Amino acid sequence: MSKLVRIAVYTVSLCALVLFVATGAFAQGRGHGAGRGGGSSAGGPPPGVGVDRGLGNASSRSGGRSDEGLGNASTRSNGRSDAGLERARHASSNLNKADDDLRDHPGLPHALHTNANDLRAGYQTALATNPDLTFGNYVAATRLSQNLRSRFPNITRDAILSGLASGRSMGQTLQDLGLSERESKDARKQADRELKDARRN
Repeated sequence: MSKLVRIAVYTVSLCALVLFVATGAFAQGRGHGAGRGGGSSAGGPPPGVGVDRGLGNASSRSGGRSDEGLGNASTRSNGRSDAGLERARHASSNLNKADDDLRDHPGLPHALHTNANDLRAGYQTALATNPDLTFGNYVAATRLSQNLRSRFPNITRDAILSGLASGRSMGQTLQDLGLSERESKDARKQADRELKDARRN
């Protein structure tokens, strides 16, 4: 393995480790779903936890050597390590927004026949593939697949998320999976209505 490849692999691994540590610390000690025991398990991560805080700690503890290593990795990988770090930051930001949504709308997981922990964990997994995925689109994909799977077994949440990750819109993805334009529009309207009701409760 060339030195450049080793540096790129190291940098991507570092980004993944930092994101894992930042979000894993938050996940510890959470409850078993929203609304149980009189409280919601959908709190947020401790203030300041995130990709950049982890890098800041690494810089302090290594006397700045980690900063030099990241700079070298960026130069030698033609900026690919910077892109990976930016993807990790974006995913972390989206996950924080999901925490806010779950905290503000504790009835949402119940409407999707799940709990806050599982919904958040599923979204976090999806972000690893598509860091641009919004929590709203993840929730919509979940609801659409639940509503449509009895008539269209190929319309699963994973299939919808794959379409979104490829750059297709929600409507285009549903049509790619076999719905007509009208069916796609009606399905999205129904899911939107149901999710709005869930957020009001």
